Amino acid sequence: MSAALLVELHTEELPPKSLKALSEAFARELADALIRAQLITGDIREREIYGSPRRLGVLLAPVEDSGPPTSFRQKLVPVGVGLDAQGRPTPALNKKLAALGIRAEPNELTRETDGKQEILVYAGTRPGVSLAAGLQAALDLALARLPIPKPMSYQLADGVTTVQFIRPAHRLVALHGEHIVPVQALGLTAGRETFGHRFHAPEPILIASAQSYRTQMHDQGRVVASFEERRARMLQMIEAAAQKLAAEPVMPTALIDEVTALVEWPVVYESGFEEAFLKVPAECLILTMQQNQRYFALTDTEGRLLNRFLLVSNLQTDDPQLIVDGNARVVRARLADARFFFEQDRKHPLDSRLPQLAKVVYHNRLGSQLERVERLTESAVAIARELGADLTHVERAARLAKADLRTDMVAEFPELQGTMGMYYARHDREPDDVALAIEEHYRPRFAGDRLPSSVVGICVALGDKLETLAGMFGIGERPTGDKDPYALRRHALGVLRMVMEAGLPLPLSMLIGAAFDPFGERFGPEPRAELERFLFDRLRGLLQERGYSTLEVEAVVSLAPARVDRVPAQLAAVRAFSQMPEAQSLAAANKRIGNILKKTQPGAAPFDAALLFEPAERALWSAFERVAPQAERLLAQADYTGMLRSLAPLKDPVDRFFDDVMVMVEDESVRANRLALLAQLRSLMNRIADLSLLAAAA
Repeated sequence: MSAALLVELHTEELPPKSLKALSEAFARELADALIRAQLITGDIREREIYGSPRRLGVLLAPVEDSGPPTSFRQKLVPVGVGLDAQGRPTPALNKKLAALGIRAEPNELTRETDGKQEILVYAGTRPGVSLAAGLQAALDLALARLPIPKPMSYQLADGVTTVQFIRPAHRLVALHGEHIVPVQALGLTAGRETFGHRFHAPEPILIASAQSYRTQMHDQGRVVASFEERRARMLQMIEAAAQKLAAEPVMPTALIDEVTALVEWPVVYESGFEEAFLKVPAECLILTMQQNQRYFALTDTEGRLLNRFLLVSNLQTDDPQLIVDGNARVVRARLADARFFFEQDRKHPLDSRLPQLAKVVYHNRLGSQLERVERLTESAVAIARELGADLTHVERAARLAKADLRTDMVAEFPELQGTMGMYYARHDREPDDVALAIEEHYRPRFAGDRLPSSVVGICVALGDKLETLAGMFGIGERPTGDKDPYALRRHALGVLRMVMEAGLPLPLSMLIGAAFDPFGERFGPEPRAELERFLFDRLRGLLQERGYSTLEVEAVVSLAPARVDRVPAQLAAVRAFSQMPEAQSLAAANKRIGNILKKTQPGAAPFDAALLFEPAERALWSAFERVAPQAERLLAQADYTGMLRSLAPLKDPVDRFFDDVMVMVEDESVRANRLALLAQLRSLMNRIADLSLLAAAA
């Protein structure tokens, strides 16, 4: 019989930031285990994941009440041991059969040889695993594999048995259709009793069937059990409430998920705070509301923060005034703290906090934050000098970039570092580009984040990221596998994005020098080489994410381009070259030339046109002389697409050369001259990309 299967674990309040991951893992592990046990044999037509503050659950359908029987072959004992002279079973055979739970007569056994002796073999079928046994194993495995960083230990009602789980579990429901599946977990025996909302439905609920669970929990229990359904319902209510106020809610995904995990029956109410608090930077107020109270701040159509907010309650009432007033009273105290921090911080200029950075350890092998600032400043100024930026403003912004780490507001909300530095710098009447650079030097913070908007900001942001990369590579703290505790991959991608997207004419060697030079002679050449390889590896991944093929990217990056800002144009040229009818022949010839040159010794005699005597090699040299000046001119103009297209006239002479001319002749001078001609040809063709790598794809 197949039917829907419901499993629900009713618990104390689960950690809200983990609830979504816990519920998804619980459902996934149960389903996977039941599939392996062949209790789910086809497609899962229904999969509902339940996750609320006090329950984890899943509904799967269809699920069989037993798995299919399976055939098996079981080797028993040697024939001489299992049968006597009359062919009757011996005690040894009977004992073996009994131990395996097999009932069989001698004539039901077959004989096989292992090369040395004959062995008795039984062939039969085993009944499929029962749902009770399969679900028990699946439940044990699912609970063991839940992503629980630190389980709780608690005693059961008997006062003796100790159980470990993320939170105390009180009830277990396991229903196959209308029938209870007799399984156990965490000291609980499965039944059909559960509880709904702690306040709106405090009485026990008897679940009639797996399929009725969702409706019963909603109607009787006042619980929206599905995390996704509850999330969607809550968002709809928030957006409707904001629309009434002609406002926009501030709804980061992490906050939405956390609030969804805190309520079983979401209800949205509006509240507010005194307008005087709006003198505090909006970022401080929003973060205070989000982190301390899980409120949704509201902005007007221009993006200005309003003194109203939305709160999501777990209680529905006809008169919510007490809830509204209570939350207004609580947030008022929190905002007062933020205002106090802001006012106290502004009593001391940012530059007065710089000496305090000497007491803040950056890394025990790289010194204090103040030492880091000195290195960051040197790197940023070196970059500014290359870009022709205002050296005075870049140096000032770099020196103040980390000063807000010693402010009360950043101590309370580390997420505001940089942002508060900008506000305090403006209060201190620092130049606006200096203040803005303090905030922007952390950008880009994540994939897709905006880049710094000013040259000063870019210089300081590059200096900050390069100092981190150089320092960590210098002391051997490189990313390994999926571990990157210092976010070095993110820093590297930030450097590459700024150079490419802002079109910065900065050679990679210059950037690496700016990164390591502030450390003096402390690190040898190897960390520099490792950082360069690391940057090129990140560049490969970044370009492939942008839609370029592996071969296209490798053709350009394998040449270790000195100017990363030119790489996008070079890739566009490679893609255009690939569409040319001559591309296949030229790429294949390039690959062939490369293979020939690999087998020869470098440093051969220079090319001499007078030594050419075969018509095909003379034709190739003549074509090369016509093409090379035009190609070099286009290359100097950074017309990479035009430069590669200018190689098209070489196709026929190159093809004829390889058809008619033998390169590796016995005459040493002729051989060396032809190799020199091919070396010049390959050098010209590979000024933008290694075209030989395109041969397989051309």
